[in-house]
Amino acid sequence: MRKRILILAVILIIYAIFTLGMKVGIIDDYIKLNILLILLNIILATSLNLISGITGQFSLGHAGFMAIGAYTVAVLITLPKPLPFYLSLLIGGVFAAFAGLIIGLPVLRLRGDYLAIATLGFAEIIRVVIQNIDYLGGASGISDIPQGIDWTGYYVIAILTIIILSNIINSSYGRAMVAVREDEIAAETIGINTTLFKVLAFVIGAFFAGIGGGMYAGYFGFIQPDIFNFFKSIDILVMVVLGGLGSLSGSIIAAIVLTIVSTLLQNVPAVRMVLYSIILIIIMLFRPQGLLGKREIRLSDILSFQRRGV
Repeated sequence: MRKRILILAVILIIYAIFTLGMKVGIIDDYIKLNILLILLNIILATSLNLISGITGQFSLGHAGFMAIGAYTVAVLITLPKPLPFYLSLLIGGVFAAFAGLIIGLPVLRLRGDYLAIATLGFAEIIRVVIQNIDYLGGASGISDIPQGIDWTGYYVIAILTIIILSNIINSSYGRAMVAVREDEIAAETIGINTTLFKVLAFVIGAFFAGIGGGMYAGYFGFIQPDIFNFFKSIDILVMVVLGGLGSLSGSIIAAIVLTIVSTLLQNVPAVRMVLYSIILIIIMLFRPQGLLGKREIRLSDILSFQRRGV
């Protein structure tokens, strides 16, 4: 109980510090924008980690699920009688989860590279279909989307995402997913429905990717198909691999680091992709398990580190 109160206090203190900084102008609009991108990438990276890290299913379809959530929100809040933003966001997440179910049932029979190619194909199909629908703005996308979310919404949803995913991972469902990752055949022999848990992870990950896409649309006010291309899926995957497949803490740290790096290199996108490639090569050669591997940073670790420092 004491641990939970302490965690809640830390969450509230961080929120208060950043909110105060934004109000007094210490955190300007540019810094705020990058903070929101970090929170968005945390949602995307942790949700993909449930699929690829915890359950061991190599997916490159996250950008497609993002696109479904983003376009659902954009359409629903620009109707003549628009729906409330957060209701639209939830619907976008549900639509993305449904797409995850539809694509997950057939493709999760595949493994490894074949699964990655199948999910990548799905994401590209979604992008091309959207690009060819005039009602959705075609290649030009949808602009003038009303802003329905700000710093508080981003922060709360990011925290809720981490809490929900952490609870899932530490539950019996999460342990079943880990069993599927470690040895699918052995998991089946002890009575685990491997197909069920693979699809469940895929659906949950797709839901949060859809939520992330809707948040993007609701803050930035403009979306187009090319935002959700192959490179977006690669961006998210690099965060997961860098942080450690199976570690939520690692995904959070990697999302923070790579978002900052991406911002610093935004004027030279070609260099950014080269750097990402180099990072992946270095990780595979010297730290294939990622920064944290499957380990999580816990409050007790931080407190013990502080005591050693003192």
